[in-house]
Amino acid sequence: MLSNHKLQITLDEIKEISRVDMALYEEHGTLLASTFEMQNDFEDAVVRFAESMAESQMLSGYHFFKIIVGDGAQYSGRVYILVVYSGSSEAYMVGKLAACQIRNLAEAYREQVDRNHFIQNILLGNLLVADMYSKARKFHIEQVERVVFVIEVKGRKDPYVMELVKGMFGGSNQDFVTEVDEQNIILVKDVKKYKDEGDLENLAKMLVDNLHSEAMVRVRVGYGNRTADLQNIAKSYQEARMSLEVGKIFYADKEVVSYGKLGIGRLIYQIPMNLCDMFIREVFGDEIPDVFTEENVVTIQSFFENNLNISETARQLYVHRNTLVYRLERLEKAIGLDIRKFEDAMLFKIAMMVLSHMDYQKGKYPFGLQLASSKAAGQIAAREK
Repeated sequence: MLSNHKLQITLDEIKEISRVDMALYEEHGTLLASTFEMQNDFEDAVVRFAESMAESQMLSGYHFFKIIVGDGAQYSGRVYILVVYSGSSEAYMVGKLAACQIRNLAEAYREQVDRNHFIQNILLGNLLVADMYSKARKFHIEQVERVVFVIEVKGRKDPYVMELVKGMFGGSNQDFVTEVDEQNIILVKDVKKYKDEGDLENLAKMLVDNLHSEAMVRVRVGYGNRTADLQNIAKSYQEARMSLEVGKIFYADKEVVSYGKLGIGRLIYQIPMNLCDMFIREVFGDEIPDVFTEENVVTIQSFFENNLNISETARQLYVHRNTLVYRLERLEKAIGLDIRKFEDAMLFKIAMMVLSHMDYQKGKYPFGLQLASSKAAGQIAAREK
């Protein structure tokens, strides 16, 4: 339903042009908007007029106009009653023009709502394929290549954020901005102009940067694979949601996560918990060693980021090479793995990712290894200088 605020703006603009006062009611007599303070109680007169067969009539110096929007079955029988003060000889003509303007505005809004409901049903998989394509033709929705982006807003989602996203992408008839829950904004984007993965990633980063700067909110964006078929939009949506979920566990420092680049994280995410537990017992035994201090976590993270290069890791951490070797030997004694060797390093990295997955499924904060950031590394390095 059109907001009273938009209706009020419309009446105010019409009055500013015509100098004719008017008021708009819904069919049960509720006042929605008015350009003047009503002197008479019109509720009963509005209800009687709405129930009559007349399209317009004059009563007590006021013109009444009936505005019927859409098919009653499709639009819940939405009827507006426009009341125009007839102090001017042009009041009737102004009333007819105003009624036409309000009808067109409401019809456009109705179509927008219907298109929005249509794309929501596609995302949720609530439509049969035959119905999907017949309705797509009705709404002039073309078969083009699309990708679903899910924008997760940290904290409470402000309506302003939705309006910003609509402002960025609402101009195209083939793009859709909608929502199906209270946390996320969904962009179904026509991507025929975006040729490769890098273009999609840049688009997602642009979304993040704009919302950071314009709305002052922190967001994360996950997106699925391309699809040229309407029925596969739901699949791209599920992929985008999985991207965000997997990203929280394994790539917490990333604000943009692509389903096509989840890598081993996607595989681990789908491993049953009993198999995860079995794997961790094989690696560490019955008890996980208590060696994951902040210092060790940052050291391991930096060591992996530098491709197991001891000299480069020591330089980045501002420690002597022998100090780093001592840390790694101490870690080897505790966990039974020498992460200076490729096979042990790979096994240890996978084990850390599995632990993160297990913690997340249990409702805990994901395990510490992947949470070490360059900022934390810098803080530790500064203390050791």
